[in-house]
Amino acid sequence: MSTQGKVHLPTGQEALATKGWFGAHKYLVLRRVSQAFFLLLFLAGPWFGIWWVKGTLAGSMTFDFLPLNDPMILGQMMVAGHWPESTALIGGLIVLVAYALIGGRVYCSWVCPINPVTDAAHWLHDRLGLQKGWQPKRATRYWLLGTVFLVSALTGTIAWEVVNPVTIVHRGLVFGMGWVWGMVVAIFLFDLIVARRGWCGHVCPVGAFYSLVGTKSLLRVSALRRDACDDCMDCYAVCPENQVISPALKGKGDSTPLILSSDCTNCGRCIDVCSVDVFAFTHRFDTHIDVPPYAVATDAPAKQNAA
Repeated sequence: MSTQGKVHLPTGQEALATKGWFGAHKYLVLRRVSQAFFLLLFLAGPWFGIWWVKGTLAGSMTFDFLPLNDPMILGQMMVAGHWPESTALIGGLIVLVAYALIGGRVYCSWVCPINPVTDAAHWLHDRLGLQKGWQPKRATRYWLLGTVFLVSALTGTIAWEVVNPVTIVHRGLVFGMGWVWGMVVAIFLFDLIVARRGWCGHVCPVGAFYSLVGTKSLLRVSALRRDACDDCMDCYAVCPENQVISPALKGKGDSTPLILSSDCTNCGRCIDVCSVDVFAFTHRFDTHIDVPPYAVATDAPAKQNAA
């Protein structure tokens, strides 16, 4: 689609005009509901005495029969020399298979309670017009992931749980936040002032772990209507890992429209803010590309002349 003479509105404004508020924020709203739901599941017991789930995101028992355990925690236990019980191994396998199918970093955007903090920092960063700031290399989080396992092996402990913000916040909400607020504020300020989207995109080893888990996941975002793209760049502005967009969006011919990078969090924000509906959720075997009606109409005279 030609963009000559087109005036681009601020990020998301075109989607607001064409889809309405909810249509332009649908997946953002659903993510916040999902994050609140999972957090309240774990807090319902200590807060209200409703013990459907006992434990934390690190390890829990649901309805007294379904174990769910963080496979990253189990991995640290193993290298630390503490072999988990069979129930914990089953729980870890369930979680591992689930995230391997739906996309490992779905945890980051749909479950992790720290995500709203970093999203809020990014929102304020944009509103204040701050500079991009220092950007650690994206491989940093993988080095930190390796360091976590190395420290666990050397110390015989589950190293990440000592500083894991998710676990610390959960305990704070049960026993009192106190100094925990300082850690939350520190992550917020890190993303706001030091490194834009720095915590989730460059530092957090949990994100690195689930990125590896979701390398071959089935759930994918597709730029299946990429020929309709008007180059407004809104998808790049809202994507927490915007380097994953170009191969799918700017591909030519029969190149896949799927976003195949395991860094993609499947947050759906690119779908929300696109006023011409370039993006959609699909699966990794769906490589079809929709041809816009205007393209079909344009090609018809050429085909007739050729005949």
